[in-house]
Amino acid sequence: MNLIMIMMMISTMMSLVLITVSFWLPLNNPDLEKLSPYECGFDPLGSARLPFSIRFFLIAILFLLFDLEIALLLPTPWASQLYNPEHTLLWSSMILILLSAGLIYEWVQGGLEWAE
Repeated sequence: MNLIMIMMMISTMMSLVLITVSFWLPLNNPDLEKLSPYECGFDPLGSARLPFSIRFFLIAILFLLFDLEIALLLPTPWASQLYNPEHTLLWSSMILILLSAGLIYEWVQGGLEWAE
């Protein structure tokens, strides 16, 4: 019980020291860019109806698709330890082949070219 109290006191003291240091340490040097209402770089006084490139959205959707592919294929190493791993490996291979074929098709059609 005594050891737990010592650990709680040490962690409380460390937390207070870190909070104090993080409050006093940062330098606050505001400039014109940081004081502007929009820090992201676009002109807030210009037109709000600027066209976006559809290629940006295509790349974003491809990123999400392949990110989901990783989530689908994550259990494959554990599933290969099952009694009958052929089904799991077959479905994993089919997902990889289908997504690779789609990526090759997009590449051949020129959908991944950023500049025309």
